[in-house]
Amino acid sequence: MDEDTENVTHVPNLLQIYPMEPDEYNTPHNVPIIIDNGCTTYRFGFSNASDPYTIPNIYSRYRERKHNLQIALFGDNVEVESGAKTQSKTAWEGDILINFDAMENALDYAFCKLGLNTNSVLHPVVISERLCTPMYSRSVLSELLFEGYNVPRAAFAIDALMSFYYNTPNQPKRDGIVVSFNSASTSVLPVLNGKGILANSKRMAWGANQASEYIMKLVQMKYPYFPTRVTPQQSAWMLRTFCEFSPNYLETLRELGTPEGMRRHNRIIQFPFVAPEEKTQEELARQAERKKEAGRRLQEMAIAKRKEKMETLASDLAEALALKERMKAGEVTGDTLDAELERLNYDDVTHLNNALKNMQQAMKRARKKEGEQEEEEEEEPTYPLVDIPDDQLSENSLREKRKQKLMKANSDARKVQKAQRMEEKRLKEEEALREQGERDRDLMGWSNKIRSQHESIMQRMQMRKRQRAALLDRKSAASQSRMKNVASLAVDVPGPRKRRKGNEEDTFGADDDDWQIYRKINTGAPDESEEEDLVRLAALEKQLLEYDPTFSMSQTYASLSTARSKLLESFRPGYGEEDVRGHSRIHLNVERWRCVETWFSPGIAGCESAGLGEVLQFVLSRFKPQQRLRMAKVGYFFSSFLVMMTMLMTTRTRMCF
Repeated sequence: MDEDTENVTHVPNLLQIYPMEPDEYNTPHNVPIIIDNGCTTYRFGFSNASDPYTIPNIYSRYRERKHNLQIALFGDNVEVESGAKTQSKTAWEGDILINFDAMENALDYAFCKLGLNTNSVLHPVVISERLCTPMYSRSVLSELLFEGYNVPRAAFAIDALMSFYYNTPNQPKRDGIVVSFNSASTSVLPVLNGKGILANSKRMAWGANQASEYIMKLVQMKYPYFPTRVTPQQSAWMLRTFCEFSPNYLETLRELGTPEGMRRHNRIIQFPFVAPEEKTQEELARQAERKKEAGRRLQEMAIAKRKEKMETLASDLAEALALKERMKAGEVTGDTLDAELERLNYDDVTHLNNALKNMQQAMKRARKKEGEQEEEEEEEPTYPLVDIPDDQLSENSLREKRKQKLMKANSDARKVQKAQRMEEKRLKEEEALREQGERDRDLMGWSNKIRSQHESIMQRMQMRKRQRAALLDRKSAASQSRMKNVASLAVDVPGPRKRRKGNEEDTFGADDDDWQIYRKINTGAPDESEEEDLVRLAALEKQLLEYDPTFSMSQTYASLSTARSKLLESFRPGYGEEDVRGHSRIHLNVERWRCVETWFSPGIAGCESAGLGEVLQFVLSRFKPQQRLRMAKVGYFFSSFLVMMTMLMTTRTRMCF
């Protein structure tokens, strides 16, 4: 793929560290401090400031090992220290403010950053809160503000309603319905005559955090072996940047059901990767030369080792033969023989004979491998005791005769197998010569014949595959036929419960065809004919690849059986093994709409909740028709993260009114 023609977006550096330098404090005391205490993002600043300070609402307290100090970090600074990152926490548990140690640390950070250098906070404080905040959370936060910081005044307000009032100025009798998209939930708040009707407000347990986690799970399922870890911050960035609400989700899915539509809506995210070092031709030549030299040295070492082994074997063989000759001449007997055997590490004479035979065979094999000795025909073994009657043999001779009978039977079986192999080899050579002549006379006709055989075998294998798939369906004809065969086995012999001798003898198995019933029943087991077809198919493909120039690797059974469909290739394009850049990419297509459609259909992600459309209809149904019409005309959507999707979200939600 050419990167210039692709819609590739590189993952930005989401970690931005700002120095903790307090501002110059010269703000009048009557200017309030505004704190947007969000679950994910913490915003603060004076009310007369143009832009607030924004920082992640995360806190960590850990012990620094080098100086053994207890350190508290807040915001992006937590991501710098790995020890602090594992112990990070937030002040929120879902939509409930519960961790007030982290909240106190967040307030300290805000007041220090604003440059407050007084013993107490002399400015009024306005803090945002969620819908239906518990009284306990509000009372503890009030106690912290008044007793910990001595603030003169404090006010709490729902963030969505404050945003609604700010964006609808000069309308004291304003009406509307506010949809608040928060990190851990989504709330619907009706506003009538400028007042929020909180008794009729509803909240669904699905927010940006759940959607971000959902898109991460979709990506992990799509790329189970992705080389880079996708962080929660990156999944949240993908949700904000690439995901969209569809006015008609089913129509969008139909459009994505074609390869062209899938490619058109595909967005490629390039993650960081380490490119392999490209080597010049000279370096590749030097590397090949080094490999050759290493292989040459290994060969020399192997030759030297074999030579040393042969010398040791020849020395042992010479000593064993010398001892054998001395034994035949009667030079060593009794204790002298035992001493010689012990010196050469042999237990007895039988051990010496067996070792001598093994060494001679090993020496022959080694010399044959080295090319020093031509292959000699093996002597025909003799079995002199086989034809002698048993009454003429002693007990030891009888045991030796039984051994010779077994050895003779094995030798005869090997001769028969060798003859069969020679005959098969001869037949194959004749077949090869016949096919060679046929190819020389008519290459096209020969190719068509081999192709037809190749096609018939592939069709037979496809039919077996379809039959196995049909067995999974209980109502299919193949499955019902199998059950009939099982039932026929059960009622084949309906005789009495207690059989008498001689009555109704079971003759199953007398005919070889009886055993075919088990093959019909156990259709899911590997079939011998299928293995034979695979071997035959490989032989035919080898011939076609060698002699037919129009037959390519893409037409082989392995390529056709592993070929991916165009739609699947568009859903997740494949890259070569050496393409490091391609393997570090994530392709988003269906996920762009699926993860945000969960607001309208939470069941997609396994959330047991009504969708946003049903919640809106339920909230509006609590009012009179005229009030419902007034509120539906002014729908306001407050979003802390879906800035890029607000317009599409507005269009989709208005369709639910």
